[in-house]
Amino acid sequence: MMLELEIGAVAHGGHCVARHDGRVIFVRHALPGERVLARITEERKGYLRADAVEILLPSPDRVIPPCPFSGPGACGGCDWQHAAPDAQRRMKSQVLSEQLARLAGFSASVPVEALPGGALGWRTRVQYAVDDEGRAGFHRHRSAEVVPVDRCRIAHPAIQALPVTGRRWPPGSTVEAVAASGGETAVLTRAGRSGALTGPPVRVREVAAGHEWSVDAGGFWQVHPHAVETFTGTVLDMLRPAAGERAWDLYGGVGLFAATIAPHCGPVTVVEGDRRAVAAGRKALRDLPDVRFVNGDVAATIANPRWRSVDLVVLDPPRAGAGREVVSSIAARSPRAIAYVACDPAAFARDAGLLLGLGYELSQVRAFDSFPMTQHFETIGLFSRS
Repeated sequence: MMLELEIGAVAHGGHCVARHDGRVIFVRHALPGERVLARITEERKGYLRADAVEILLPSPDRVIPPCPFSGPGACGGCDWQHAAPDAQRRMKSQVLSEQLARLAGFSASVPVEALPGGALGWRTRVQYAVDDEGRAGFHRHRSAEVVPVDRCRIAHPAIQALPVTGRRWPPGSTVEAVAASGGETAVLTRAGRSGALTGPPVRVREVAAGHEWSVDAGGFWQVHPHAVETFTGTVLDMLRPAAGERAWDLYGGVGLFAATIAPHCGPVTVVEGDRRAVAAGRKALRDLPDVRFVNGDVAATIANPRWRSVDLVVLDPPRAGAGREVVSSIAARSPRAIAYVACDPAAFARDAGLLLGLGYELSQVRAFDSFPMTQHFETIGLFSRS
């Protein structure tokens, strides 16, 4: 079914909102203020999804996508290739403001700041899907179908140079390409979409905060080459740690934030559920005696009454957020400051609402466009005792 639509505001999820006959329609490949011809792609109870297939009245923010695989029915990896970079950041700022207002009752206009390097060639970790003919590419939006590509335009140049898209792979497998900050590159193959490695484990060097980590090539590390320095610097500036202050680094991974704040305070306790990340962190930070690692579930660990007092908390949860149990356990210890690092604005806003209701105020918020061309961005908020 095709509809002519007037496009309204941007919404969380990489689309804009339109309405037709009283129904909400989430439209991809459109921009606010445009008039488009849209094809309905999915019908759900209460709303529809659609792709803008013809632009009848374009926005002044519309540009020609730099990637030929962008657009309706093509690669689903980038949401905003058709928008100028400054317009992308404005839309992300609007999404953050809307989420904070709706989920936390907090009114703020937070600009999304650009990171160095431009909108292309930044992604240092890329996961390719492989089609039935062994060609590497990416899934269509909300589909298992694979779109083969010649290269990924947002991938780091070192990844684009790897022999991934120019050869055949086991059909149905997943290929991960990594360009580490230490200079190495790696290519990993997995059986299926999220299966086990089909080759031996590979480790790479990541360098930050005056330390060097040897980590699994397929493990977590920030994908923008300027993200680590920006995020650690922001957290340090927000918390302003002082000598003798006790700190928690929750969901701390290999201890990146711990390495940043430990020279200024201590002791610092890192809580992380991934034992491999904990092992890598202990090895990399062995010169920091005031940093200790606890391998365990964050909620269960900090709920223990023996974890009594803390002055500073760095909270860097997965995309789903920290949740009520973790937030309540933190607030019960009355730290003077919490730096919350979030990759999802809705999760950040939900947890912000909890903290605001537990006696904290959101005293500073910054947001960074660490995922240009996509809907994603990073938010860092400082929560202080009211």
